[in-house]
Amino acid sequence: MSGETIRVLVVDDHPLYREGLVGAIDTMPGKEVVGEAADGAEAVRRTAELAPDVVVMDLHMPELNGVDATRAITASHPDVAVLVLTMLEGDDSVFAAVRAGAKGYLLKGADRAEIGRALDAVAHGEVVFSSSIAQRVLAFFAGGRAAGATPFPELTDREREVLDLVARGLTNAEIARRLVVSDKTVRNHVSNVFAKLHVAGRAEAVARARDAGLGV
Repeated sequence: MSGETIRVLVVDDHPLYREGLVGAIDTMPGKEVVGEAADGAEAVRRTAELAPDVVVMDLHMPELNGVDATRAITASHPDVAVLVLTMLEGDDSVFAAVRAGAKGYLLKGADRAEIGRALDAVAHGEVVFSSSIAQRVLAFFAGGRAAGATPFPELTDREREVLDLVARGLTNAEIARRLVVSDKTVRNHVSNVFAKLHVAGRAEAVARARDAGLGV
């Protein structure tokens, strides 16, 4: 960590929320917001420019999602801690972020005190989760499973395979050729995936898949 003051980069695509978070962090003792970013790609660039101690990272963003941005930042700047602050509380998102190198995971319902404690913790090399997330992480490992567990257990193996190919940018026709099945079969699989994941369309499915580590 650089000096006594924790230097923070705030990353969120919602301007009002970002503005409020910047204001809140700037009033915390020993914290200074050195920059902002509105998407993952900008977060990666700003991290290289500003060398913050902590990046507060949303996950669901345009251009480059928070998981991919976290992976890029922690690979290039291992001394920078990423603290995820998001509305996404599913196990897939949590473990995707941890696999990408995040040192903390808070939900957007966290209060100022909790965010302040989390910034202190990750800046000093600790790992921190919001209480509801921590309980699930502990239960996850207590059950003998690892963070590399199969994402989206509600999907069949073939549906997961189709989702992975969708996340890689393949069209239905290309997926059909790859899997040697009919276009109609692929359409049915895609429709089932959307229904099971409760997503409205391809873009949202891709975002969920990439947050879970598929399609990369």
